[in-house]
Amino acid sequence: MDFTQNIYKSFLEAFVYKNFKFYTISSYLENKKNKNNSTCILLRHDVDRLAKNSLALAQVEHDYYIKGTYYFRVVPKSFNLVIMNKVAELGHEIGYHYEDVDLVIKKYNIKVKDEKDKEKIIDLAYESFCKNLEMLRRNFNIKTICMHGSPRSKFDNRIIWGKYDYKQLGIIGEPYYDIDFNEFAYFTDTGRRWNSNKYNVRDKVNSKFNFNFKTTHEIINNIDKLPNKILFTIHPERWSDELFSWTINLILQNIKNIAKRNLILIRKEK
Repeated sequence: MDFTQNIYKSFLEAFVYKNFKFYTISSYLENKKNKNNSTCILLRHDVDRLAKNSLALAQVEHDYYIKGTYYFRVVPKSFNLVIMNKVAELGHEIGYHYEDVDLVIKKYNIKVKDEKDKEKIIDLAYESFCKNLEMLRRNFNIKTICMHGSPRSKFDNRIIWGKYDYKQLGIIGEPYYDIDFNEFAYFTDTGRRWNSNKYNVRDKVNSKFNFNFKTTHEIINNIDKLPNKILFTIHPERWSDELFSWTINLILQNIKNIAKRNLILIRKEK
């Protein structure tokens, strides 16, 4: 079975054995000039739901002396201060998994008819972002942020940054903007597989690297073919050794993949 915590341990062990160095997003961005020629893995975790799973992975990484970045949403199924504090205590970075465009559209029930309405959404979303960032910073030193994909939404949450600059808020980076994906290979477990492009609505990057590994085992077995710089996006909700939780996630993800595939095809036709 793939996407278990035991498989995750094997995954980490393989890269540790090959002498890859692990960095949080912020530690890499703060010192990337010193890492130009070194092996480098960035572990990004998008905590969309099942926050408890993030703590389990954080503990596994801590056991291997590995630090990663955990991006938490501000919705109840992700935002859990007890768990977030425990993840931070293990040495991991806490970041903001923002979705403020979607939040304000739902909050104010905004119907977008023209560019004026879109401009209003961006302004309200930026205001929401600033409030949520301030709230998170009461507990954590938030240095980096990362967009939540919201595949059903008409809008990309990153549209805020067409008008505003997150670096003016003391944010040093957003992976989609501040990581060079012609330098880093990018792998995401979106869709519960590593080659999920046909099910992937927004978690995409432009890169010169092109791999087609479906399973975690395939990545491990082909580790010698990988470049020396990699960013992995992990969704902790997918990784579980509890059979019931693992099975439910598998079933739900297969349903979501069908829905996402249909959504992508519909949008291409428009």
